Amino acid sequence: MKIESIERIWVDLPLKEVPWRNMVREIPHWSLFELCKVTLSNGVVGVGETMPYYTWGEVTDEAVERVNGQHPASVMWDDSLGAGLQMALFDAVAKSLDAPVWALLGQKVRSFAHIGWWAIDMPVEDWICECTEAIEQGYTTFKTKARPWFDLEDQVARLSAAVPNHFKLDMDFNDFGLDPAIARPLCKRLERFEKVAIWESPIAQEDVEGNRTLRHHLSVPIAHHIDRPAFETQIRRDICDGFVMEGGISNALGRGRTCAEFNKPFWLQWVGSNLAATFCLHIQAALSHARWPAIHCNHMYADQFVDEPWVVSNGLSAIPDKPGIGVTVNWDTVEKYRIEAKDKPYPYPGLLLRLDWPSGTKSWFTHAQQLWDAFSSGDLPAFVTGVNLTRVDDDGSADWSRLYKQACVSPVHEP
Repeated sequence: MKIESIERIWVDLPLKEVPWRNMVREIPHWSLFELCKVTLSNGVVGVGETMPYYTWGEVTDEAVERVNGQHPASVMWDDSLGAGLQMALFDAVAKSLDAPVWALLGQKVRSFAHIGWWAIDMPVEDWICECTEAIEQGYTTFKTKARPWFDLEDQVARLSAAVPNHFKLDMDFNDFGLDPAIARPLCKRLERFEKVAIWESPIAQEDVEGNRTLRHHLSVPIAHHIDRPAFETQIRRDICDGFVMEGGISNALGRGRTCAEFNKPFWLQWVGSNLAATFCLHIQAALSHARWPAIHCNHMYADQFVDEPWVVSNGLSAIPDKPGIGVTVNWDTVEKYRIEAKDKPYPYPGLLLRLDWPSGTKSWFTHAQQLWDAFSSGDLPAFVTGVNLTRVDDDGSADWSRLYKQACVSPVHEP
């Protein structure tokens, strides 16, 4: 059994309306996928996917050349192959053995895996729309972004009032809390909303003492991405309650078993379509401490290129027992969305964003990186009550054109 051929196919999978109109500020490239189609000498075909501009590991020409002609089982554990190629190899080997992927990873520890709904930062009306759909589809948790360009306290209050008691909220700051002096009082005020279940990276993860201080003062558990700072430091200094797990199979199994030794829960974050989401279920099946709801983001897409429906009930999805990943790729759908490889479409053209401050000042931006830079550096005040970000459509006016041209160069601040 050898790897006979590897085909790489780019597709542009459309997103639903609400995710798209918000993600276009920051990650419009999430619609782009590269499928890896691996054919073995026994005729078995394995398929995996990579999000080329958002992935823990890109598939390179060198990786493809390195494994072509090799026995797939001898190379599939190499995380450096990239997401789609490694996934496809596990799919092909498991199919050849008439076994599900989880059987290659270790003992099955669960039959159902926890799944969470994800959304980027949005106006609260869009958050409520997303959560309504999530609840209708059987989800019980919502992971989203805590951002200083929205009035976070108002957002959490209104969202909490709009969802049932069993539905939980995870807030990811991506370090925007900056320091305990900002993050501690903000999080303590937000903890009065009992539906808030997890804080993710409220301040810089490398701030070891600052994170230890937060853990001592806050009731809601804190999650950190693994390896920021070094995993050993995170574990030994006990700076968080659990982890966000990304990376390849070998990394996930190794880090996951260490988490089990120290009784630290984590969620797997494997972003993609239903294909990647189903693959992630197999990893969850083999890791005892993959207890927190995994983040796949597959619900954002208006279409899918696998035939099997994605089913969630009571926040859980069943672990597949079919051979391989356990889904059927619809090649007609792949062809429908097939494209040539393209450059990262960022920043997205024609965007003008207005930040309204309660003081009456207005700030203007053309993409989210400008917001990240301004708030991360402390140039703009963090988490001000009454602040709000709005997209301003092109009305053909000279004023719009002036502001857009100026903001393309650098943010504009006007009284």
